Amino acid sequence: MIITLVILALSVTMFIIGRLRSDVVAVCAMAALLIFGVLTPAEALAGFSSTVVIMMVGLFVVGGAIFQTGLAKATSQRIMKMAGGNDTFMFLLVMFTTAVIGGLVSNTGTIALMMPVVVSMATQKGTHPGRMLMPLAFASSMGGMLTLIGTPPNLVIQDALTQAGEQPLTFFSFTPVGIVIVCLGVGMMLPLSRLFLGKRKQKDGDAANVGKTLDQLVEEYNLQHQLRRYHITHESPIGGQTLAELDLRNRYGLSVMEIRRKAARSGRFIRNVKQSMPMPDSMLQAEDVIYITGDNEHMDVFATEMKLELLDNTGIDFYDLGIAELVLMPTSQLNGAKLKNSGLREHFNVNVLGIRRSHDYILKDLSEERLHAGDVLLVQGSWTNIGQLANENDDWVVLGQPKEQAQKVILTNKAPIAGAIMLLMVAMMMFDFIPIAPVTAVVIAGLLMVLTGCFRNVEAAYKTINWESVVLIAAMMPMSTALEKTGVSAEISHALVDSLGSMSPIVLLAGIYLTTTILTMFISNTATAVLMAPIALSAAKEIGASPYAFLFAVTIAASMCFMSPFSTPPNALVMRAGQYTFMDYVKVGFPLQLVIGIVMIFLLPIIFPLG
Repeated sequence: MIITLVILALSVTMFIIGRLRSDVVAVCAMAALLIFGVLTPAEALAGFSSTVVIMMVGLFVVGGAIFQTGLAKATSQRIMKMAGGNDTFMFLLVMFTTAVIGGLVSNTGTIALMMPVVVSMATQKGTHPGRMLMPLAFASSMGGMLTLIGTPPNLVIQDALTQAGEQPLTFFSFTPVGIVIVCLGVGMMLPLSRLFLGKRKQKDGDAANVGKTLDQLVEEYNLQHQLRRYHITHESPIGGQTLAELDLRNRYGLSVMEIRRKAARSGRFIRNVKQSMPMPDSMLQAEDVIYITGDNEHMDVFATEMKLELLDNTGIDFYDLGIAELVLMPTSQLNGAKLKNSGLREHFNVNVLGIRRSHDYILKDLSEERLHAGDVLLVQGSWTNIGQLANENDDWVVLGQPKEQAQKVILTNKAPIAGAIMLLMVAMMMFDFIPIAPVTAVVIAGLLMVLTGCFRNVEAAYKTINWESVVLIAAMMPMSTALEKTGVSAEISHALVDSLGSMSPIVLLAGIYLTTTILTMFISNTATAVLMAPIALSAAKEIGASPYAFLFAVTIAASMCFMSPFSTPPNALVMRAGQYTFMDYVKVGFPLQLVIGIVMIFLLPIIFPLG
């Protein structure tokens, strides 16, 4: 028992000092419990197979896909538009929306849905996401008190009441308490977040300059005004022809920049579009959309003769295809050669869209243009082919970092798919008639996000996982096992009942609330609820009081733990993204937790009479 308490105290001290990363401290604590024989290897490593940890990993992937497909950006823009530029209204709107969702979906699922939205909002406003992420995590926990399924501790006390033969709680039994907590908590978080989180600034490294952005390149080379989109109708004679047969360059002086084709299995609501580079043997089909560059008058003649439909110019999207600049070296073998003889198309499968020579931009009749040392070529191709260009160092140097640019490309064509998968996950978690466990729903959703192409590749999905948070939770979970195994938890709980049982019911209620709060700072809220629920039930029976207020005190105290980053999954999920320290949680969480606790101790006996 003493060894466990010493390890716990040292861990908390290291968390507060903040010299070591939180996940390293947690792993050290887990190793110490192993070394001193407090836990067996199976017990110490059980956290890494916990459903909570697996859900966290899956939800990071789901949240990353929501961000990668632009769904988060679109949602954040809608919220910002509704807020009308008012930061206070936007804060309240986000927090109350999060709380309502938290009442219907697990708080970890709520964070997965809302965290990408908040990060996107911060990016668009040029502020640090840490200003809102911690309040977001707290709001999701508060919203969990609105319904029976909002948070696991609610289900724990429901099970305790049912086994004791008491009247079970209904879906909305928690709603009156939840409404008070949400309104009180959000009202307090507004000034607290401004006071302690409002001065956070975006670090220079967070938005490192890696060269010109894709949009900047489009604007610099005036591509937006050199490009038109045409829809190939069923009446068009070019359907079934290859680009070589069409011979656009010689007949019209035009170039096909890109071909878009809807996937064969595209549905009415979920549309998948395939981008492809135009090759001589590329065969055009009806319903294809082709992107053409060249003289506007020549494009008008071509479109009229071939019965093409001119589409609105929505800009250039960079899903599978991208653009980059490369500068020719003085020793390049291409110096003096015509562009059509450069071999860039044949060997690297890229198009040259423009040439920058000193301050001049050459955009027409490129094939006959002779190349010179120092010329900057704007090329288009698949990101893989552009990456191959970057590895060819003898003749040119690729400017910027195409690999990083590719990772930043938002796959908006996959947004409907990501949205549908997200709704499917929520439905599986919400409705009892769907016989799928929440962790299974999250794993399915994560896999579907990868398999349907909501990420550019599997590596991109792995990069969305915040391993520091995952390891932190997994390594701290064995601490609850150690506290229970060595009898620390039982000693504290029984001492509480023995010392306060003879006093007034409200004093005992306050003691149970306080004990639950303290335990939740060091072990998970669900484990604390499981430990404290039978003690609260027996304490209420011992003094002849109704158990409902006492059990509600347990679930509220367990769920409203804001002073620690590892007491609840939402707190851990936002820690790295918000760049928080342990003391940040104490500064914002302590006053919030204190006020909610005081209010609940006096409010619970009113809502659930003790007599």
